[in-house]
Amino acid sequence: MPRGDGRLSHDLLPGEKGPQDACGVIGVWAPGEEVAKLAYFGLYALQHRGQEAAGIAVSNGRHITVYKDMGLVAQVFDESSLATLRGHIAVGHSRYSTTGESTWENAQPTLGPTAWGTVALGHNGNLTNSDRLRERVVAHEAAARADGSRHGASELERGNTTDTVLITSLLGADPGARLEVTALDVLRQLEGAFSLVFMDEHTLYAARDRHGVRPLVLGRLDRGWVVASETAALDILGASVVRDIEPGELVAIDADGLRTSRFAPAEPKGCVFEYVYLARPDSRIAGTVVHAARVEMGASLAREHPVDADVVIPVPESGTPAAIGYARESGIPYAQGLVKNSYVGRTFIAPSQTLRQLGIRLKLNPLREVIQGRRLVVVDDSIVRGNTQRALVRMLREAGAAEVHVRISSAPVMWPCFYGIDFASRAELIATGLGVQEICASIGADSLGYLSREAMVAASGRPTDELCSACFTGEYPITPPRTVHLGMPGVAQGEFVFDAEGVGTGTPGGAADALTRP
Repeated sequence: MPRGDGRLSHDLLPGEKGPQDACGVIGVWAPGEEVAKLAYFGLYALQHRGQEAAGIAVSNGRHITVYKDMGLVAQVFDESSLATLRGHIAVGHSRYSTTGESTWENAQPTLGPTAWGTVALGHNGNLTNSDRLRERVVAHEAAARADGSRHGASELERGNTTDTVLITSLLGADPGARLEVTALDVLRQLEGAFSLVFMDEHTLYAARDRHGVRPLVLGRLDRGWVVASETAALDILGASVVRDIEPGELVAIDADGLRTSRFAPAEPKGCVFEYVYLARPDSRIAGTVVHAARVEMGASLAREHPVDADVVIPVPESGTPAAIGYARESGIPYAQGLVKNSYVGRTFIAPSQTLRQLGIRLKLNPLREVIQGRRLVVVDDSIVRGNTQRALVRMLREAGAAEVHVRISSAPVMWPCFYGIDFASRAELIATGLGVQEICASIGADSLGYLSREAMVAASGRPTDELCSACFTGEYPITPPRTVHLGMPGVAQGEFVFDAEGVGTGTPGGAADALTRP
């Protein structure tokens, strides 16, 4: 019987899509433990990274069982379903669809045959050469059917449209090699962003692309090991953090212990937006506590864009750490001026026209006692289209605010992401076509200040050349797909092409200009 998927939404304005998170992955190797439950609680901690589907695969040493469905982790699994997943190895995945539609066929982990058994795989990130990989997989599967070595339909043939299924298929393509050997070869063929957890019947694997765009960490249990997208997932399992999986590294864990191999030299380009918004504030990335980075972003914002005001309020929840930092640095009191309904997600009941007009109030309600007659500094993490901030400013003025000064703890978002974050198209990004003063007027604020890119990067604690900030600069460290549509008005799909160096070219009379670096 069909049921609502119960997806959550960070969007404060109904129907207004903000930047969507990448996926969450977890892998557990722990003989004698209830690995399915460990994976379940790990995914629960990573729910913010993907709310469309969830799945867990478990191996008992003889065969692999996969259970997955559309919805939140707590909706997909219950005690009875987890009881069927018995074994000593597990991989889990919570999905937001950046590549492939939001359908059951695209839920992960994906499953595929190998010469020596089965592989189950979960993927966080986006590949940029999936068109070429798909051609290779289709050709291989056709040849396998022709020579009789393949029986039954693959996930690709059954309708899986993700780039993840291509990795799974390639891992089973070599009839003579063991999975670990094949993996080293396949990983060298992948381009783009990928943090992977996968397993066969006996071994857990974890791998991270040579740029380390998406986080992946290794943890130690009393009787085993865990790999996960964020350290917060290790914390909830009581695992100690060992280290980050290195860019270009393949880790294998089995009865013989843990071993590592390198399939590519490390060229670090970690995603700076993980520090701004994507990761949980209680996680640590490359040794930096995300909450501390966001507080520092707020402090830097106060130094760069001071204002005479009476109170600093955050846009909950993503603006809270930066608002704390802004208040501390500026000396302006911090207060909770907006109360968020944590239980309002993406509803399948359309609001009436009356409720629709209330807009943002479905999720936020102003505390008039804090707001009325006061000059406010309102701190948020980013502006995408500007519709949410426009509705928010209007609501605060209706609640009696004397002035509304908006402060954003990141630089203007001006370019799309090809590495696992689903932003609006370039045409929809408000900072693409408007300057700061024009955006300020558009959202109705008394003033607007963005954090500089230099201060944003500095707060992460990592060198500029080890971070990807392409969504702010348009400078892509990994060549995007050769033919991409950046959503500029009046330009047809496929007219934007990146050359081998990743520099934009296009049709005469506007397309090339649209890709000029800001």
